[in-house]
Amino acid sequence: MKMQHVTIQTNRFEEEIKFYQEVVGLAIQGDMRPDMDIVFLANAEDETCVEVINNPEAETSGSNNFSIGFHTEDVVKLRGELSAKGYEVTPLLCPAPGVQFFFVKDPAGVQIQFV
Repeated sequence: MKMQHVTIQTNRFEEEIKFYQEVVGLAIQGDMRPDMDIVFLANAEDETCVEVINNPEAETSGSNNFSIGFHTEDVVKLRGELSAKGYEVTPLLCPAPGVQFFFVKDPAGVQIQFV
């Protein structure tokens, strides 16, 4: 089996899509607008997607017990860039030699880990 997608329901639909495009670097792979407010984003066709669904009643999708992780070429640089743009980033964590990561919340409140 292959993981198909992770679904995030949010009342900040357009902001959520913009975050995954501009911060994470994903591209829209499927767009069901205007019939339904559902967008699928991924690195490329046939890769696992982040599915964003507009739900006006969804106040937050976040939980401290759940995160989505993304690989980045330069975790220190990205952390600095996001901090400079006003995102609230965690300290850089280094649990083992050669491993560094940090977290930031997307507009829906989901914890995003950059490794």
